[in-house]
Amino acid sequence: MDKNKVVVEEAGPGPFVQTVKVRDHNVLADEPLTFPEGTDKGFSPNDFLLSALGTCTSITVRMYARLKKIPLDKTVVKLERLASGEIVREIEFKGNLSSEQKDKLFQIANKCPIHKALTDKLTIASKII
Repeated sequence: MDKNKVVVEEAGPGPFVQTVKVRDHNVLADEPLTFPEGTDKGFSPNDFLLSALGTCTSITVRMYARLKKIPLDKTVVKLERLASGEIVREIEFKGNLSSEQKDKLFQIANKCPIHKALTDKLTIASKII
C-alpha cells in the first residue's frame, strides 16, 4: 500500500464500525451512541476532522516555537463543531510567553496545512475502482 494513502473499510460488529489504516497504524471509527445504531467503538468522522485540525495546529506551532526558540511549554487546542457547521477552535499557549509571542504563535496556528485546506477551496477527485 502507498505510504501516503489512508484506507477505510467496514469492520463490524455494528453497521458503522470502520477500520482506518494509515501506514502501520490501525484505528477504529464509528458513530457515537447518540447516533441510531452507533456503537461508539472509535472516533466519529467529525472527531477525525477536528483531531486533524487540532493536531496540525499544535504541531505547526511547536515547529515554529522550536525554530524561533520561543519558550513554549505546551499547546492545548480545544475544538467543537457547532450544529451550523462552524468549527470553534480555542488555543492555549503555556509557558513564559510575551503577548507578542502569543500573537505570533496564533498567526502561525492559522497557517497549518489542515487549517488552510479547510478554509481554502478544497477539491475532492473521486472515482470508482
